[in-house]
Amino acid sequence: MGVYRDLRSSQGVYRVLIAQLVARFPWGMTSLIILLHVEQLFHRYTEAGIALAASSISAAVAGPVLSRMMGKYGMRPVLAVSTLVTACALLAIAYAPANIIWIVAAAIVSGFAPPVAPAARTIYPKMVPGKQLSALYALDAAAQEIIWVIGPVVAVFTAVQFGPPWGLTIAVLILILGTTWFLSNPEVSRVAIPTARRRFGAVLTRKTVLFATLTGFAFITAYAALEAGIVAIYGHEGLEGGVLLGMSAAASLLGGVFMGHRALHKWSLPSRLGIVTIGIVMCIFSTNFWWLAAWLMVAGFGMAPALASIASLISSTVKFSETAEAFGWSNTGQLIGAALGSALAGVFIDSLGPTGAFVVAAVAGALTVFISLLAIPVVPDLRGRDASPIADTEQFTAITPPEAIG
Repeated sequence: MGVYRDLRSSQGVYRVLIAQLVARFPWGMTSLIILLHVEQLFHRYTEAGIALAASSISAAVAGPVLSRMMGKYGMRPVLAVSTLVTACALLAIAYAPANIIWIVAAAIVSGFAPPVAPAARTIYPKMVPGKQLSALYALDAAAQEIIWVIGPVVAVFTAVQFGPPWGLTIAVLILILGTTWFLSNPEVSRVAIPTARRRFGAVLTRKTVLFATLTGFAFITAYAALEAGIVAIYGHEGLEGGVLLGMSAAASLLGGVFMGHRALHKWSLPSRLGIVTIGIVMCIFSTNFWWLAAWLMVAGFGMAPALASIASLISSTVKFSETAEAFGWSNTGQLIGAALGSALAGVFIDSLGPTGAFVVAAVAGALTVFISLLAIPVVPDLRGRDASPIADTEQFTAITPPEAIG
């Protein structure tokens, strides 16, 4: 715990951390509420899967583009405009008629989400010493698990109590308030991201960024499918699903606090993702509440530490001018995973029941472990080392005085 107390010596760290958490919180709600909303409109999960897939394709394009634009136009303008666009699109989905074309069009626009996560993770290395970054990324990862796990609890509760349209409306209000709070922090204006010199997408040629993006994609695909299966078991009116996901969140927070701050090394990702996958696989064998609770907590314990490892992998291996775009690709992979996991789970739930969603989650979890094993040769050992981004250096022309010639 002393590691986390040391972070308080850096002014504004916890304020920025909490503000970005609130700004990102709606993304733990929207996929599930859209799933519930569209299923209620069409009485099938397949149409809901189509809408979520449309959003994921849009996010795949918009995420890295918006992140890179922060280096050219600044964080505040990019975040403010994208927040307004996304808010309007989500409200359009909430109050749209039962027309799949209209809903898909609005879902595409909603993919232009504000890149708050890349912005925050770009600011972090300028706020704390390099040796404290692992601990800060661990807290950020634990916060992200609140988004992906507590968010669905809030989503289910609001959808059950007030209806999915009101759930999306609440998500929009949180998005606007959270982003406004984040932008009001002075640290946002103090950190200027240098303009990247390489072409757009070139950062993916760094194997560490590519592996981090693919790992995050498969990881969140697994969890999104898992939570869709939980919702399918207990239906639209059962709060037990929210309780189960909340228990998993608690385990994730414990994992983040007690294990996530440990410095990255070559076996960090495979070991942490292995814990998650074991918990997911065991959910296939029974839908008993207490059985699911036990194994969801096992899976949860590895979640925040795994996400902390992914963040450290990116931060320690890219130039500062490329961090926003690199985290943009990573965040996009996770957003696509959230939507794709829900979409695939919806199709398999229609054909096989809730267990079909758990099978999707188990396959995605196994894929995550496989990718992390392939990444071992390029993962740095950061134990006792600085995890800060690589400093940008500019080329210059040396001028030789005439008297030195000859």
